[in-house]
Amino acid sequence: MSPVPQQGHPDTFTRHISGTQEAGPPNVRCMNAVITGGTSGLGLAMATALAESGVRVALTGRSAERAAEVAGQLPGAIGIGLDTRDRDSVRRAVDEAWTRLGGIDLLVNNAGRGMNSINPRFLVEPPGFWEVSPDDFQAVIDTNLVGYFLVAREVVPRMLEAGGGRIVNIAIRPEAYRRPGFSPYAPSRAGTDSLSRIMAADLRHTGIRVNQLLPGGTTATGMVPLDALPEGEQVLPASIMAKPIVWLASDAAADVHDERISAVDFDEWLAAR
Repeated sequence: MSPVPQQGHPDTFTRHISGTQEAGPPNVRCMNAVITGGTSGLGLAMATALAESGVRVALTGRSAERAAEVAGQLPGAIGIGLDTRDRDSVRRAVDEAWTRLGGIDLLVNNAGRGMNSINPRFLVEPPGFWEVSPDDFQAVIDTNLVGYFLVAREVVPRMLEAGGGRIVNIAIRPEAYRRPGFSPYAPSRAGTDSLSRIMAADLRHTGIRVNQLLPGGTTATGMVPLDALPEGEQVLPASIMAKPIVWLASDAAADVHDERISAVDFDEWLAAR
């Protein structure tokens, strides 16, 4: 892993960790992070929080131009074009990120394709699984499940050689696995849940820590049509991911492995550790 500087950005770091300026010196351990799907939504919220905490972030998007534009608005960030469904694109992007950052301490697997790609009104007009075209089903599985596998597969050997690292796979609530009209998104995320558990088991005796992070509810991102929500549906801000992702990059999380952390319940989860 990259050397940890003794000084950094205490004000922004303590704000994200505790909401106070009395949390002491910064203790960010992961200084170089890759966030897939980092140009909007949850990815952008996490990239912003990490960058403002002193982490050097490479955020990716299918459009290299858009990724560079968004990265230019964050301190020290870089943008890289990446299609997580394409093996060659994954290899090139990881090569570029590793070279430009000087290593990768933290991988955040976040790039995803939502139910809005199947039906923009899926929350109020849920489609039956038989109404989903095979091509649309495959596109979601390839992005959400195969994409996590391909990126992690490319990063992990480098982390092992470097002596360690951290992987955070973005997840959803298990209750959604059985939600009517949520295919193929829910099956893809059930797959990443299993993949994350297996990754954690395979890497248990190495220096790599694997965890899952989920918002804990419907979240205001481009995947959710805010003009077509069920009555009474509560919507979380994407920024709810900021505090837990910065904590997962810190010294405090050095021994955290194979956990499934809900951002909406993060304070309670942390207090109970």
